[in-house]
Amino acid sequence: MPKEKRQSSSASAARKSAGPLFNKELGQHILKNPLVVNGIIDKANLKPTDTVLEVGPGTGNLTVKMLEKVKKLIAVEMDPRLAAELTKRVQGKPEQRKLEILVGDFLKVDLPYFDVCVSNTPYQISAPLVMKLLKHEPPFRCAVLMFQREFALRLVAKPGDNLYCRLSAYVQLLARVDHIMKVGKNNFRPPPQVESSVVRMEFRYPRPNINLDEYDGLLRIVFSRRNKTIAANFKTNTVMSMLEKNYKTFCAVRNIDVPMNFNVKEAMNNVLVSSGYAEKRAAKLDIDDYLKLLCAFNDAGFHFS
Repeated sequence: MPKEKRQSSSASAARKSAGPLFNKELGQHILKNPLVVNGIIDKANLKPTDTVLEVGPGTGNLTVKMLEKVKKLIAVEMDPRLAAELTKRVQGKPEQRKLEILVGDFLKVDLPYFDVCVSNTPYQISAPLVMKLLKHEPPFRCAVLMFQREFALRLVAKPGDNLYCRLSAYVQLLARVDHIMKVGKNNFRPPPQVESSVVRMEFRYPRPNINLDEYDGLLRIVFSRRNKTIAANFKTNTVMSMLEKNYKTFCAVRNIDVPMNFNVKEAMNNVLVSSGYAEKRAAKLDIDDYLKLLCAFNDAGFHFS
C-alpha cells in the first residue's frame, strides 16, 4: 500500500476509535470504565425516591445505571446528537419513563427540583457549573462531580496549600467538599489530555447569612496577589476608587453625610489595622478570617458590591 494511503487509513481509524459523535470542542470525553461508573454511583448514595440531575450524560453509561436506582433522572445535554443516542438507548425499556432529557446549555437552563447532582463535567464550564449549583434553591442533598484534577484539588485546598485560591474560599464557605477518586485519562473515550478527579459536595447548614456578592468581591481583592499582604492588595488605585464610590453610595442611600475630611485610604487602613489583618496574607487565611474582615469593613460602611 502506498505511504499516503497508509497514513490516510491510519487517520481514518483514529477518528473512528474516537467515535463519530464526540466533539472535543464541547469537552466530550465519555466515561467508559464500569468500575469508575459504579464508584461514582456508590458515592452518590442514591435512594429509590430520588430525582437526579445529570449534567453531560453523553451516551448514557452513568445514566442507565442510575435509572435502575432512582425515581427520576433529568439529563441536561448540549449536543442534540448525543441526546438522540441516549433516547435510543432507553427506548422501549422500563427506564424510559423515568428519563427526562433537557437539550441545551446547562448554564442557561432553568433547573428543576432535584435531590442529587451527578456530572462528568465538560471541563471548560467547571467553575460556572459549581457556582450555579451553589446558588441553586432549594439546596440539594449532594453532588458528585468529575473535574480536571487540578480544578478538583483547588476545590478541596486548605489555607497554606499551593492551590488554595479564591475558588477554594468561596466554595468551602457554602459546602463541604471531599476528594473521593482519581480517574486516569485512559478511562475515557477519547482520552483527554489531563488527569481527572471526582469530588463530593454537600451544602453546609445553616447557610451563612451574608451577601455572597460582597464576600466574593472581598475575595477578588485579597486573592488578586495571594502572597502579598492584605494591605498591599487594598492600596491599589482601582480598589480605593471602588471602595470610595461604594462608601458614598452607602451614605447617600441612608441619608448619612460624608465627612468633609473623609480620606478613603486612611479609613480603609484603619479597618485593616484595627481588625489585625493588614499584614496577613490571603494564602494563609481561612473562611472565618474572611468573614471577620468582611464584617469589619461593613461596620465601617465599606461594601464590595
